[in-house]
Amino acid sequence: MFPVAASENHTAAARPYDDPSNPVSFSAAAAGPTLSSVTPSSGSASGGTTVTLVGTGLTGATSVKFGANPATSFTVNSATQITAVTPAGTPGVVPVTVTTTAGTSNPVAFTYVTAGPTLSSVTPSSGSVSGGTTVTLVGTGLTGATSVKFGANPATSFTVNSATQITAVTPAGTPGVVPVTVTTTAGTSNPVAFTYQNSPVVTALSPSNGPTSGGSTVTITGADLTAVTSVKFGETPAASFTVDSATQITAVSPAGTAGGVPVTVTTAAGTSSAGSASAYFFYANPPQLADIAPTAGPAAGGTAVTLTGADLLNATAVLFGGVSSPSFTVESSTRITATAPPGTGYRPVTVVTPGGTSNSMLYAYVSPPTLTGVSPASGTTDAGAQVTLSGTNLSRTTKVSFGAALASFKIISETTLSAVAPAGAAGNVPVTVTTPGGVSNSVTYTRVAPPGI
Repeated sequence: MFPVAASENHTAAARPYDDPSNPVSFSAAAAGPTLSSVTPSSGSASGGTTVTLVGTGLTGATSVKFGANPATSFTVNSATQITAVTPAGTPGVVPVTVTTTAGTSNPVAFTYVTAGPTLSSVTPSSGSVSGGTTVTLVGTGLTGATSVKFGANPATSFTVNSATQITAVTPAGTPGVVPVTVTTTAGTSNPVAFTYQNSPVVTALSPSNGPTSGGSTVTITGADLTAVTSVKFGETPAASFTVDSATQITAVSPAGTAGGVPVTVTTAAGTSSAGSASAYFFYANPPQLADIAPTAGPAAGGTAVTLTGADLLNATAVLFGGVSSPSFTVESSTRITATAPPGTGYRPVTVVTPGGTSNSMLYAYVSPPTLTGVSPASGTTDAGAQVTLSGTNLSRTTKVSFGAALASFKIISETTLSAVAPAGAAGNVPVTVTTPGGVSNSVTYTRVAPPGI
């Protein structure tokens, strides 16, 4: 055995290199976070939009930034998702990044838009409860609208025309006012009012007829008549109209042709039905007079006068110089019998119908005739004696009577008649004259038997 030199005698402490080294930990570095999307990708410049970030390696995120500004708050939902609330920003695109201990992610784009949408008007502002009304919404910040609502109901469809205009189709609703709102990623607008209405109904017209020339003031009654945009007689718009209430409209009829036409009312809720007979207006031609008989009568009135012409149906008045006949009967479209009222002189007779006022025919009021004498005052019982009758108001004589017998006669003047005395028994006989003014007093004519009889 070889002696060992003292200088080579090592202990463990003297020879540490002879022992194993102490342990050192080692791990591979984790991959940094990545982002693939942000939803929604835009929001109000005032902040407060809740967004979802999707990516990888998001566990342990220490920061979420929108541009240089940290999110108001964020929650790491999983290694692939973070929910964050946007801070305030300025309009435009900013990069969104997530930072973990492994680094900072790639950016995804988020767009700050101006403050939330506003609405100033909806046109039309009312429509049918059945929906389907196309309306125009005007306001600001409407770009990127995600929802248009009428009350709680979404629009059937809508189109963003510009940042200041949206066209939408109303959903069905119930009668009354609902708020209309627009929602974008920047928020929900203020409401504007839209009124749901039932379709209008026409139940009656007064009057229900008028002249073909138009101009009749017609009261239309019904229901749901507010916000009327059109009143039509057939296919022709009313000359003018006024909405008096939800149940009444006053309209002026346009010109038309003879016959019946439906009167319809249109609102934003639709057009009234044209099926009801009570909603028809009848145009009438103006009446025409061709003849009057008799043409004269007593000042006291009471004469039955026959008027003939055309379009005389539905006559509402027969006027003698502006004075209404106390009674009349419309016998047909061409004939009316009327009772003459009291009057004097010549008076124009007219007929009034829904078609207007007719042309006039003259009617004369005549004073009763009087007789002052007969000359000669006597004659034979044989026929053929010529006599002259004197008096007043004799020019319209229609009959000369010798007792019950009628005489032939000739009108000479207002005060004179020439008559042929009819045959009759000997003796005194009363002579009278009849005119439209009545029957005269009588004068005496004496029949004498011829000599030798």
